[in-house]
Amino acid sequence: MPRLFGTDGVRGIANRDLTPELAFKLGMAGAKFLSPEIGSIALGRDTRRSGDMLQSALASGICAAGNDVIDLGILPTPALAWLIQKLGAGGGAMVSASHNPAEYNGIKFFASEGVKLSEENEEAIEELLEKSSEGRASGKSTGRIIDRRDGVELYIDHVCSGAHGEINLNVAIDCANGAAYKIGPEVFQRLGIAPTTLGIEPDGLNINDNCGSTHMGALAEVVKSGDFDVGLAFDGDTDRMLAIDENGTFIDGDHIMAICAKHRLEKGELDPAAICVTVMTNIGFDLAMRDLGIKVHKTNVGDRFVLKEMVTNDITLGGEQSGHIIFHDRNSTGDGIITAIELLSIMRDTNKPLSELTKVMTTFPQVLRNLKADGVKHVAESASVLKVIAAGQRELGDRGRVLVRPSGTEPLIRVMVESDSQEKAERIADNICQVIEDQI
Repeated sequence: MPRLFGTDGVRGIANRDLTPELAFKLGMAGAKFLSPEIGSIALGRDTRRSGDMLQSALASGICAAGNDVIDLGILPTPALAWLIQKLGAGGGAMVSASHNPAEYNGIKFFASEGVKLSEENEEAIEELLEKSSEGRASGKSTGRIIDRRDGVELYIDHVCSGAHGEINLNVAIDCANGAAYKIGPEVFQRLGIAPTTLGIEPDGLNINDNCGSTHMGALAEVVKSGDFDVGLAFDGDTDRMLAIDENGTFIDGDHIMAICAKHRLEKGELDPAAICVTVMTNIGFDLAMRDLGIKVHKTNVGDRFVLKEMVTNDITLGGEQSGHIIFHDRNSTGDGIITAIELLSIMRDTNKPLSELTKVMTTFPQVLRNLKADGVKHVAESASVLKVIAAGQRELGDRGRVLVRPSGTEPLIRVMVESDSQEKAERIADNICQVIEDQI
């Protein structure tokens, strides 16, 4: 059987790749793996129209395995992760395709500690799929669905406590018509902010549709047209956050992590003086951390790899350029709302505009290309592609780098080239893409 799990759960076109039948089987298999002693599994979803269908099927599978379902309703993925621990569930599952368009959906499982499963654990669930018709509960042993949509209030209390007081800033937020559409404005209002809001009218089909952290143009225009201190954009399930500074300039996850690392270091709250990022992080970040005396750990793309490295080395801060940032002393996974509160608190405490804070690092020119391809792993590792990658890296030397990798969530090959020269980066990226297209 082909591997179902990618870098972030099982994902695909809803009702075509990810069907209710598969969701039911995943519910049974996931429950048997996560809570073999029979307990409860927490469930949440984002605002996609297919979420009702898939969550219902997933919940049915969990109940058929004899486990109760704690239904948390529509809420951010990091809220689910935190509530799994708070409510003492045996594990959890989120029905969401994160930053993908509305026709996609996904299922990602969490252990009782609120962390995403390892590849080995996902493989164990896939093996149990073949036995999904065995050991079904009946009678009094059948699981129930328990409505705990009020649980999100506990999470709101938790994240707001991290601000240590009100924040007097003029803020615009874009909730991507996703999981943050309701909780986002409520959090900021509780912190004394009256946010200008975008992306808070989900209809099941408009999640991430020209809004949120993947399409920040509208937010930038709002910030530039008014007297705003900052614009904050979330993705569909709110585990990512990216920003727009007061001038309308886009601020990525590398800059946000650099700002947070520097501030925590100066306050004596970065112990050890280390941070964990992925191979996608810009070289300029590495140089900035070196100058600050902060050690940089690097992993493959995927927040679970970042978290594993953080836990191994007792690191409290890590994340991805995409805005998926983990404050491990605050949550067990990337959390867009906590990231937003951390950034706003730094702006308040330093009394500096975001444009000034971002000067902590200088970004090297970076060219990113996505090429559609079936059998992406085979193409990306072909001899001709490896040869042109090596040639590009030799030309860049220690002033740049090349990264070519298959996407874990879409049929894409991602090409990244960094250099101290934009022209050179684009030329090398063009050469690599041409060879890949010839292979396709």
